[in-house]
Amino acid sequence: MSDTRASRAALAVWATLIALFLLAPILLIVLYAFNPSNVQSWPLHGLSTKWFSSTWHNQEMRQAFGLSVRAALISTGIALLLGSMAAFAVHRFRFFGREAISFVLVLPLALPGIITGMALNSFFAFGGVSFSLTTIVIGHATFCIVTVYNNVIARLRRTQTSLVEASMDLGADGWQTFRHVTLPVIATALVAGGLLAFALSFDEVIVTTFTAGAQNTLPLWIFGSIRLGQNLPQVNVVVLFVIALTFVPVVLAQRLTRDTGVVRMTAGRRR
Repeated sequence: MSDTRASRAALAVWATLIALFLLAPILLIVLYAFNPSNVQSWPLHGLSTKWFSSTWHNQEMRQAFGLSVRAALISTGIALLLGSMAAFAVHRFRFFGREAISFVLVLPLALPGIITGMALNSFFAFGGVSFSLTTIVIGHATFCIVTVYNNVIARLRRTQTSLVEASMDLGADGWQTFRHVTLPVIATALVAGGLLAFALSFDEVIVTTFTAGAQNTLPLWIFGSIRLGQNLPQVNVVVLFVIALTFVPVVLAQRLTRDTGVVRMTAGRRR
Protein backbone atom coordinates (compact mmCIF):
# COMPACT_ATOMS: atom_id res chain seq x y z
CA MET A 1 0.00 0.00 0.00
CA SER A 2 2.80 2.39 0.91
CA ASP A 3 4.56 1.67 -2.41
CA THR A 4 1.35 2.42 -4.30
CA ARG A 5 0.88 5.74 -2.49
CA ALA A 6 4.51 6.66 -3.08
CA SER A 7 4.17 5.87 -6.79
CA ARG A 8 1.02 7.94 -7.09
CA ALA A 9 2.65 10.85 -5.28
CA ALA A 10 5.72 10.65 -7.52
CA LEU A 11 3.56 10.58 -10.65
CA ALA A 12 1.53 13.54 -9.39
CA VAL A 13 4.70 15.54 -8.72
CA TRP A 14 6.13 14.60 -12.12
CA ALA A 15 2.91 15.57 -13.92
CA THR A 16 2.82 18.89 -12.05
CA LEU A 17 6.43 19.66 -13.04
CA ILE A 18 5.67 18.89 -16.69
CA ALA A 19 2.58 21.12 -16.60
CA LEU A 20 4.59 23.95 -15.04
CA PHE A 21 7.33 23.52 -17.64
CA LEU A 22 4.76 23.82 -20.44
CA LEU A 23 2.63 26.58 -18.92
CA ALA A 24 5.25 28.81 -17.27
CA PRO A 25 6.36 30.55 -20.51
CA ILE A 26 2.73 31.12 -21.49
CA LEU A 27 1.87 32.58 -18.10
CA LEU A 28 4.94 34.84 -18.32
CA ILE A 29 3.79 36.24 -21.67
CA VAL A 30 0.32 36.82 -20.23
CA LEU A 31 1.84 38.84 -17.38
CA TYR A 32 4.06 40.83 -19.75
CA ALA A 33 0.93 41.90 -21.67
CA PHE A 34 -0.01 43.91 -18.55
CA ASN A 35 3.49 45.32 -18.06
CA PRO A 36 3.25 49.14 -17.74
CA SER A 37 6.84 49.53 -18.97
CA ASN A 38 8.06 49.02 -22.53
CA VAL A 39 11.06 47.13 -21.14
CA GLN A 40 10.65 43.47 -20.30
CA SER A 41 12.13 43.10 -16.85
CA TRP A 42 11.28 41.13 -13.76
CA PRO A 43 9.66 41.74 -11.37
CA LEU A 44 6.97 43.88 -12.94
CA HIS A 45 6.42 47.34 -11.49
CA GLY A 46 2.65 47.02 -11.30
CA LEU A 47 0.00 45.99 -13.81
CA SER A 48 -1.62 48.09 -16.54
CA THR A 49 -3.75 47.77 -19.67
CA LYS A 50 -2.17 50.84 -21.33
CA TRP A 51 -0.83 48.82 -24.28
CA PHE A 52 -4.18 47.29 -25.21
CA SER A 53 -5.53 50.52 -26.73
CA SER A 54 -2.39 51.30 -28.74
CA THR A 55 -2.27 47.72 -30.00
CA TRP A 56 -5.85 47.85 -31.22
CA HIS A 57 -5.19 51.10 -33.07
CA ASN A 58 -2.10 49.70 -34.80
CA GLN A 59 -3.30 49.60 -38.41
CA GLU A 60 -0.61 47.17 -39.58
CA MET A 61 -1.53 44.74 -36.83
CA ARG A 62 -5.23 44.98 -37.63
CA GLN A 63 -4.62 44.27 -41.32
CA ALA A 64 -2.46 41.27 -40.42
CA PHE A 65 -5.14 40.04 -38.01
CA GLY A 66 -7.86 40.36 -40.66
CA LEU A 67 -5.78 38.46 -43.21
CA SER A 68 -5.11 35.66 -40.72
CA VAL A 69 -8.79 35.33 -39.84
CA ARG A 70 -9.86 35.24 -43.50
CA ALA A 71 -7.21 32.65 -44.37
CA ALA A 72 -8.17 30.50 -41.36
CA LEU A 73 -11.91 30.64 -42.11
CA ILE A 74 -11.50 29.77 -45.80
CA SER A 75 -8.97 27.03 -45.06
CA THR A 76 -11.30 25.55 -42.43
CA GLY A 77 -14.22 25.57 -44.87
CA ILE A 78 -12.15 23.78 -47.53
CA ALA A 79 -10.86 21.31 -44.95
CA LEU A 80 -14.37 20.49 -43.74
CA LEU A 81 -15.56 19.81 -47.28
CA LEU A 82 -12.60 17.87 -48.66
CA GLY A 83 -11.62 16.18 -45.39
CA SER A 84 -15.09 14.81 -44.72
CA MET A 85 -15.51 13.69 -48.34
CA ALA A 86 -12.19 11.86 -48.24
CA ALA A 87 -13.09 10.22 -44.92
CA PHE A 88 -16.41 8.98 -46.33
CA ALA A 89 -14.75 7.63 -49.48
CA VAL A 90 -11.99 5.79 -47.60
CA HIS A 91 -14.37 4.39 -44.98
CA ARG A 92 -17.31 3.46 -47.19
CA PHE A 93 -15.66 2.09 -50.37
CA ARG A 94 -12.95 -0.38 -51.28
CA PHE A 95 -10.89 0.65 -54.30
CA PHE A 96 -7.36 0.48 -55.69
CA GLY A 97 -5.05 3.03 -54.05
CA ARG A 98 -7.24 3.44 -50.99
CA GLU A 99 -4.36 3.05 -48.54
CA ALA A 100 -2.16 5.33 -50.64
CA ILE A 101 -4.79 8.08 -50.41
CA SER A 102 -4.89 7.71 -46.64
CA PHE A 103 -1.10 7.96 -46.52
CA VAL A 104 -1.01 11.07 -48.72
CA LEU A 105 -3.70 12.78 -46.66
CA VAL A 106 -1.86 12.17 -43.38
CA LEU A 107 1.61 12.93 -44.79
CA PRO A 108 1.51 16.73 -44.16
CA LEU A 109 1.32 16.04 -40.41
CA ALA A 110 4.50 13.94 -40.55
CA LEU A 111 6.46 16.32 -42.76
CA PRO A 112 8.13 19.34 -41.15
CA GLY A 113 6.31 22.56 -42.00
CA ILE A 114 9.40 24.00 -43.66
CA ILE A 115 9.44 21.13 -46.16
CA THR A 116 5.79 21.66 -47.06
CA GLY A 117 6.34 25.40 -47.34
CA MET A 118 9.38 25.06 -49.58
CA ALA A 119 7.59 22.55 -51.81
CA LEU A 120 4.57 24.81 -52.21
CA ASN A 121 6.81 27.82 -52.83
CA SER A 122 8.65 25.99 -55.60
CA PHE A 123 5.37 24.77 -57.09
CA PHE A 124 3.87 28.27 -57.16
CA ALA A 125 7.05 29.74 -58.62
CA PHE A 126 7.20 27.02 -61.30
CA GLY A 127 3.57 27.64 -62.24
CA GLY A 128 3.96 31.41 -62.25
CA VAL A 129 1.33 31.79 -59.51
CA SER A 130 1.46 35.13 -57.69
CA PHE A 131 1.50 34.97 -53.91
CA SER A 132 -1.83 36.05 -52.46
CA LEU A 133 -4.54 35.01 -50.04
CA THR A 134 -5.21 32.07 -52.35
CA THR A 135 -1.69 30.67 -51.98
CA ILE A 136 -1.89 31.07 -48.20
CA VAL A 137 -5.20 29.20 -48.13
CA ILE A 138 -3.80 26.39 -50.29
CA GLY A 139 -0.81 26.04 -47.95
CA HIS A 140 -2.97 25.98 -44.84
CA ALA A 141 -5.51 23.59 -46.34
CA THR A 142 -2.80 20.94 -46.82
CA PHE A 143 -2.62 20.30 -43.08
CA CYS A 144 -6.12 21.45 -42.09
CA ILE A 145 -7.65 18.71 -44.25
CA VAL A 146 -5.74 16.12 -42.24
CA THR A 147 -7.29 17.33 -38.99
CA VAL A 148 -10.85 17.03 -40.28
CA TYR A 149 -10.12 13.73 -42.02
CA ASN A 150 -8.71 12.10 -38.88
CA ASN A 151 -11.64 13.25 -36.73
CA VAL A 152 -14.34 12.17 -39.18
CA ILE A 153 -12.88 8.81 -40.13
CA ALA A 154 -12.28 7.95 -36.47
CA ARG A 155 -15.93 8.72 -35.72
CA LEU A 156 -17.14 6.71 -38.73
CA ARG A 157 -15.10 3.70 -37.65
CA ARG A 158 -16.74 3.84 -34.19
CA THR A 159 -20.23 4.19 -35.64
CA GLN A 160 -22.40 1.10 -35.77
CA THR A 161 -23.13 0.10 -39.35
CA SER A 162 -26.49 -1.23 -38.20
CA LEU A 163 -27.76 2.37 -37.92
CA VAL A 164 -27.23 3.00 -41.62
CA GLU A 165 -28.55 -0.43 -42.55
CA ALA A 166 -31.69 0.10 -40.47
CA SER A 167 -32.30 3.45 -42.16
CA MET A 168 -31.98 1.92 -45.61
CA ASP A 169 -34.23 -1.00 -44.63
CA LEU A 170 -36.92 1.48 -43.59
CA GLY A 171 -36.95 2.95 -47.08
CA ALA A 172 -34.66 6.00 -46.67
CA ASP A 173 -32.54 6.91 -49.66
CA GLY A 174 -28.86 7.85 -49.46
CA TRP A 175 -29.47 11.55 -48.81
CA GLN A 176 -32.09 10.91 -46.12
CA THR A 177 -29.80 8.42 -44.41
CA PHE A 178 -26.94 10.91 -44.45
CA ARG A 179 -29.11 13.78 -43.19
CA HIS A 180 -30.95 11.99 -40.40
CA VAL A 181 -28.46 9.32 -39.32
CA THR A 182 -24.89 9.89 -40.45
CA LEU A 183 -24.70 13.66 -40.04
CA PRO A 184 -25.97 13.72 -36.42
CA VAL A 185 -23.48 10.98 -35.59
CA ILE A 186 -20.45 12.81 -37.03
CA ALA A 187 -21.61 16.35 -36.16
CA THR A 188 -19.35 16.74 -33.12
CA ALA A 189 -16.40 15.28 -35.06
CA LEU A 190 -16.94 17.86 -37.81
CA VAL A 191 -17.15 20.71 -35.32
CA ALA A 192 -14.08 19.48 -33.44
CA GLY A 193 -12.11 19.06 -36.67
CA GLY A 194 -13.15 22.52 -37.84
CA LEU A 195 -12.15 24.14 -34.54
CA LEU A 196 -8.75 22.45 -34.58
CA ALA A 197 -8.24 23.35 -38.24
CA PHE A 198 -9.03 27.00 -37.52
CA ALA A 199 -6.63 27.06 -34.55
CA LEU A 200 -3.83 25.47 -36.58
CA SER A 201 -4.35 27.78 -39.54
CA PHE A 202 -4.65 30.96 -37.49
CA ASP A 203 -1.24 30.68 -35.83
CA GLU A 204 0.66 28.92 -38.62
CA VAL A 205 3.91 30.73 -39.42
CA ILE A 206 6.28 28.36 -41.24
CA VAL A 207 4.09 27.44 -44.22
CA THR A 208 2.74 31.00 -44.32
CA THR A 209 6.28 32.37 -44.67
CA PHE A 210 6.71 30.54 -47.97
CA THR A 211 3.20 31.18 -49.36
CA ALA A 212 2.34 34.72 -48.25
CA GLY A 213 4.84 36.66 -50.33
CA ALA A 214 4.78 40.34 -49.29
CA GLN A 215 1.56 39.92 -47.32
CA ASN A 216 1.69 40.09 -43.55
CA THR A 217 -0.36 37.67 -41.49
CA LEU A 218 -0.54 38.03 -37.73
CA PRO A 219 2.12 35.36 -36.94
CA LEU A 220 4.47 36.99 -39.46
CA TRP A 221 3.80 40.41 -37.92
CA ILE A 222 4.67 39.01 -34.50
CA PHE A 223 7.83 37.35 -35.80
CA GLY A 224 8.95 40.51 -37.62
CA SER A 225 8.31 42.73 -34.61
CA ILE A 226 10.29 40.45 -32.31
CA ARG A 227 13.15 40.11 -34.79
CA LEU A 228 13.45 43.88 -35.22
CA GLY A 229 12.85 44.58 -31.54
CA GLN A 230 9.93 46.90 -32.26
CA ASN A 231 6.58 47.18 -30.48
CA LEU A 232 7.41 44.46 -27.95
CA PRO A 233 4.66 45.58 -25.53
CA GLN A 234 2.12 45.38 -28.36
CA VAL A 235 3.48 41.99 -29.38
CA ASN A 236 2.83 40.72 -25.85
CA VAL A 237 -0.77 41.92 -26.04
CA VAL A 238 -1.29 40.30 -29.44
CA VAL A 239 0.25 37.04 -28.24
CA LEU A 240 -2.16 37.07 -25.29
CA PHE A 241 -5.14 37.21 -27.63
CA VAL A 242 -3.62 34.63 -29.99
CA ILE A 243 -3.20 32.25 -27.05
CA ALA A 244 -6.83 32.80 -26.06
CA LEU A 245 -8.09 32.45 -29.62
CA THR A 246 -6.12 29.21 -30.06
CA PHE A 247 -6.81 27.79 -26.60
CA VAL A 248 -10.59 28.04 -26.78
CA PRO A 249 -11.05 25.98 -30.01
CA VAL A 250 -8.64 23.32 -28.76
CA VAL A 251 -10.51 22.94 -25.44
CA LEU A 252 -13.88 22.84 -27.19
CA ALA A 253 -12.61 20.27 -29.69
CA GLN A 254 -11.24 18.10 -26.89
CA ARG A 255 -14.58 18.14 -25.10
CA LEU A 256 -16.52 17.40 -28.27
CA THR A 257 -14.41 14.35 -29.11
CA ARG A 258 -15.07 12.70 -25.76
CA ASP A 259 -18.31 11.12 -26.97
CA THR A 260 -19.23 9.49 -30.24
CA GLY A 261 -22.40 11.44 -30.86
CA VAL A 262 -24.42 8.20 -31.14
CA VAL A 263 -25.32 8.13 -27.46
CA ARG A 264 -26.51 11.73 -27.47
CA MET A 265 -28.61 11.21 -30.58
CA THR A 266 -30.20 8.06 -29.15
CA ALA A 267 -30.86 9.66 -25.77
CA GLY A 268 -32.47 12.65 -27.44
CA ARG A 269 -34.84 10.43 -29.40
CA ARG A 270 -35.81 8.45 -26.27
CA ARG A 271 -36.94 11.64 -24.63
